[in-house]
This record gives sequence, structure tokens and C-alpha cells, in this order.
Amino acid sequence: MPSVLEWLSQSGLWGEVILAVDLLVRISLVVGILGRRRTSPEVRIGWIMLLLAVPIGGTVIFLLIGDTRLGRRRIRRHKQIIEALDRPEVHASGDPDAIAYGELAESDRHLARLAELISGSLPVLGNEIELFGDSDEVHDRMEADIDAATEHCHFLFYIWLDDAAGTRIGKALIRAAERGVRCRVLVDSVGSKAFLKSKLSAEMRAGGVDVREALPANALRLLFARIDLRNHRKIAVIDRSTAWTGSQNMAEASFAPKPKYAPWVDCAVRMVGPVAKELHLLFVEDWFMDSDESLVELLYTEVEPRPGGVVTQVVASGPNFLNEAATQLIQSCIHEADRELTLTTPYFVPDAATIVNLATAARRGIDVTIVVPRRNDSKLVGLASRSNYSPLLAAGVKILEFNGGLLHAKTITVDRRISLVTSCNLDRRSFDLNFEAGVIVYDQNFSSKLRFLQQSYMERATPVEFEAWLARRWRSRLAENAAGLLSPLL
Repeated sequence: MPSVLEWLSQSGLWGEVILAVDLLVRISLVVGILGRRRTSPEVRIGWIMLLLAVPIGGTVIFLLIGDTRLGRRRIRRHKQIIEALDRPEVHASGDPDAIAYGELAESDRHLARLAELISGSLPVLGNEIELFGDSDEVHDRMEADIDAATEHCHFLFYIWLDDAAGTRIGKALIRAAERGVRCRVLVDSVGSKAFLKSKLSAEMRAGGVDVREALPANALRLLFARIDLRNHRKIAVIDRSTAWTGSQNMAEASFAPKPKYAPWVDCAVRMVGPVAKELHLLFVEDWFMDSDESLVELLYTEVEPRPGGVVTQVVASGPNFLNEAATQLIQSCIHEADRELTLTTPYFVPDAATIVNLATAARRGIDVTIVVPRRNDSKLVGLASRSNYSPLLAAGVKILEFNGGLLHAKTITVDRRISLVTSCNLDRRSFDLNFEAGVIVYDQNFSSKLRFLQQSYMERATPVEFEAWLARRWRSRLAENAAGLLSPLL
């Protein structure tokens, strides 16, 4: 069967016209890519290679996903909600009793200021924080929080399944709605596609739970916005003062859509205190974007700091933020380390600067450890991830591949005194395209607990030995390095 190019070349004048137009379009797109201001060199090179190597197909792919387009309507609405939220009384840091910069060491203030640049949230005092590494425990406590709610339950999740966990939390929200609690659920249009069409979703709506889809994806939307921009956040806020975030989707660890990779191993944090207000602000922003309902008035009530609570800071990113600062935050964590840096992530396809900084940290004597899944649910991402191993192993970075399922926890600990728990993967999609959220905790006790959880992952992982890695089959190297060429586009 002839290829598209062969068919066009044999189609006479019209075929030649189509090929000529495609060539002109590709040249124009290459010029446009070269003229971009906020695109990294690696991403430029990746798109230019694709456009030059794949006639017609490369043009189609670029027009679909090559540009970060939120759409004019969404940009306009985002401007509206940001203007409403850009007030001191809306943020937790507007309360003088919650401001925490004076409590931080000078080096930590540098990290906090950069995190503030990303999403506008300052570090705040007085937060009680619990760490969870077991999905069943997360759902137990979350259900208890819903059953104790008196005002509202606001949930934002990338994936919501109608499995036992999703049904359990859905039923709890119905019970809360029957008591007069306002329950709102926002789920990603793609990640929760099956849920939005499910019997559970219909029951929740009928039971008084307001269920909406974030970033609707359909063929018509292709004309106005990029449809693979996704809301990857995992946020729950109950009665203003209690909040959850982390990597845990609303799903069982067995994760029905991809059971052969189960269990999915996640990490979540439960927070009570002013930091809940900062996460609530993110929910309010995203809810307005997809419902046109303003909940700004809910943010005017202060959340009292808890005595003895720790300093915590929300860090959020998305195509509407200064997204390049997200990679700078990761690199700042690397620079902050004096003794030890430990990272866990399911998808490890960072930019070149992060690779260089990790290798440099190891060479200056920092104990750098990266834990990733041995079996990745995305074969291409798994191959691209391994293309980064050699320079890191050569520098002394320890890479461990987790054997106990799909390690889905996205965490960083720095010297067991600063920690980051987030929904953000170490890949370009998370840095440039997804809406993400997480928290930085400036506390030695909490960071030690997170480091202990990371250690439990390490004990179920196999170290990648440098000599053995160099001796692997040439076919593996070829596939990994080929996938690595696409890493700027993943």
C-alpha cells in the first residue's frame, strides 16, 4: 500500500500543489518556532526536527498540540478571576498572624520567594500536617472529613473513577449535600471521562452534588484551544480550614484502567490551618473558569493558625502561570541541598538544566537519589526516562527502580528539613502544559517522616548499577536514545 507521500507524488498537479503548500507551511512554522520568546532551545529543536522529518503529519501534529493555547474565552475569564483574587484579604498571608517569612532561615527564604513567584502564595504559619502513603487510609480520613463537614466540600481531581474508592467518597458527598452542605466537584474532562458518563456521576448530581468538567475536550474546541492542556491537580477543601493535596487520584490503588501496573503507590497530605485557604483559592479559580460561579466571598474569612503548627507554602503552576519557574523551583531545591537530596516521580523526563544540576549536586558530594517505577504505564516515557540515566549515573547519582507496582508519588526532600509533595511529575508536560498543585513544608519533623516514606520505596527498589547499565543491549540503547530525542515534546 503506497504511503501518503507516494500517493500525492503520483496524483499529478494537485498532489504537487499539496506538497508545495505543506512545505511552505512547515517552513513558516519553523520560522515561528525560532521566533518564540518563552520556548526552551530543546523544545524548539524537537518541534523543528518533527516538522522537517515528517511531511504533512508533522504539520498536523504541531497545529494540534504545538502551541499552548488556552483559548480567548478562558484567558478572558482567567483575567477576571485573578483580578478578584489579587487582594491581600483573600490570601492567607493577608492575615498578619499567618505571615511566615520571618520564621524561615535566609536560605529557605530564597526558595520561598521563588515559589511565591510561581503562584503568588506566600509561606504561612500554624499548619497541622499529616502524611499518608496508603490510599485506603486517605479515603478513610477523607470520608470522615466529609461526614463532619458543616459548610462546604470542594473537590478537584484529575482522575475520579467509579470504583470502590470513588463510589465511597461520592456517597459521602451525597450524604453531606442532604445535610445542607454545599458540595462541588470539578474533574478533568479527559482524566475523568468515564466518570462523567457514569451512573455514580448521575447519582451524585441527583443527590445535590454539583459535578462539573474542567477543560472540556471535544472536536470543536480544537479550533479555539489546545485540547491536551489538562487540570492535573488533586485538591480537596472541607469547611475552609481542612485541605488535601498530593498525587492521590480519586481511585483505588488497584487502578482499574491499568490493572497490570497496580498497585499505584501514592503520597498525600492532610492540612489544617491557613494553608488550606491557599489551596481553596486554587479551587475557587478553577471552579470559576469552568462554571462561571464566583466563590470569592468564601475566601474573606480568615483561617486561624494552629498553635505549634508548621510553615507551609502552596506552589501551583499551569499554562496561565510563569511555568518556567516550576523547573527553577526544582533546581532551587537541588541547590538548597547540603547533604542529601531524594526525589520520587513516576515520569522522569526533565529538561537539560535539571539533569545538569542533579549531576553537579552529586559531584559536589551531595547524596542524590532518584526513585522511579521499574515498569512504567507509558512505554515511550519510560524509554525517554532511561535515556537520562547515563550522565546521572556517571556523576554518582543513585537511581533506583521501584518493584512494588507503579510508584506514583511525586516528592522531594532536602536534607530532611524541607519537603515538597505535589501532583507535578518531573517531565515537560507537567512543567509546561498541566495545571499542577502541591505544598512545600519547611519543617524537619515532617520532612523526616516523608524521608522515611521515601526510604520504604527505596527498600522495594532495585539500584541501577552503572557498569551493568553501560553493558545493556544495543537495541535497548537505540530505543531509549530515540525516545530521548522526543523528550522535549513529551
